[in-house]
Amino acid sequence: VPQTIKFVYHGRLPTWIGGKDLILHTIGDIGVEGALYMAMEFTGDAIHRLPMDGRLTMCNMAIEAGGKAGICPVDDVTEAYLKGRATRPYTVYASDADATYARVIEYDVSQLEPQVAFPHLPSNVRPLSRVGDIPIDQVVIGSCTNGREHDLEVAAKILAGRQVAPGVRCIIIPGTQEWSP
Repeated sequence: VPQTIKFVYHGRLPTWIGGKDLILHTIGDIGVEGALYMAMEFTGDAIHRLPMDGRLTMCNMAIEAGGKAGICPVDDVTEAYLKGRATRPYTVYASDADATYARVIEYDVSQLEPQVAFPHLPSNVRPLSRVGDIPIDQVVIGSCTNGREHDLEVAAKILAGRQVAPGVRCIIIPGTQEWSP
């Protein structure tokens, strides 16, 4: 059984901030080997307000910090997600109230900015205000970590009324075939 690092996210997430920003900020803090062979447990009031796709993104990207698993506590959001998807009975597990952790790391995310990962590691991350003017020639929206329905809805709101700049290629890759009208 791997050791676990508990990450506690306090505060309300600002507009446009989601699970990808939380996990990039975390990886930027602990590095790509910061959770090597460990489980990463994500909790706190910001996680409880996070939609399921944001939680899935965080858990999927635990591997980018060397983690063996990413875990979020089961709550009403999780139960609603499982309703209609689970095809057999399941058991809910939760951390013991007196669980011991290798580390407990806490963040106040109420002022968190959108996070931008630079080459060549996901730990090379900066808040948007520290990015500067960088010419780009390709944008990818989607994939397994940020291509769920909610992610694409947010991207559509940001892009509404705008056009992709000349000379920039924009690729959209849904992370799921499921879509609700």
